[in-house]
Amino acid sequence: MKVIEYNNVELMRQELTVLTSVTFTLDEGSLAYLIGRVGSGKSTLLKSIYAEVPVASGSAQVLDYDLTAIRRRDIPFLRRNIGYVFQDFQLLTDRTVYDNLDFVLEATGWTDRAAREQRIEEVLRSVGMTHKSYKMPHRLSGGEQQRVVIARALLNSPRLILADEPTGNLDPDTGDQIINLLHAIAAKGTAVIIATHNLPLIDRFPGRVLRCADKTIIEE
Repeated sequence: MKVIEYNNVELMRQELTVLTSVTFTLDEGSLAYLIGRVGSGKSTLLKSIYAEVPVASGSAQVLDYDLTAIRRRDIPFLRRNIGYVFQDFQLLTDRTVYDNLDFVLEATGWTDRAAREQRIEEVLRSVGMTHKSYKMPHRLSGGEQQRVVIARALLNSPRLILADEPTGNLDPDTGDQIINLLHAIAAKGTAVIIATHNLPLIDRFPGRVLRCADKTIIEE
């Protein structure tokens, strides 16, 4: 089943064309790397997928939503089905790992405390962090923080995960662990897009490659 389907899409920022003639699809359970130079449009493409950057022309479907006609009130429902993994973690520094995750569940409508506890335990177990739930983010290594960010992305069982430079602040061995984890998540049925500059990493963990170049997307 198609999770993303772009056909001849044009994306603009401040009235300037960033990407044009963008055509690609992404299926459930598949993983794709998004590569390209700084300023080539990777972030713009990711932001268009979760409806932060509007589609200027063409057709774009993400998770059964038509991005050319999506209503503002529907955008939160689209985003609830998308998990985000950021290079700089964006964890709340004044609360524990558990409370970071509980905050997200409460904000997305989980009112049953026992159900929240169970879900937090499930996602932390899936990323190998069950024994660190009581810790503050600054007490974790970079790799541990990124595992928590992935756990946070998984909380609402998203059909799509967007990972923007998820290994950018990590040492090579830890970065490999994170990419291996994202591949395992894709193998269980969640579509994953990883934006990265780390080309040797793609050699170690092969996958489909989409390159931003010459204001469009080229599949390699």
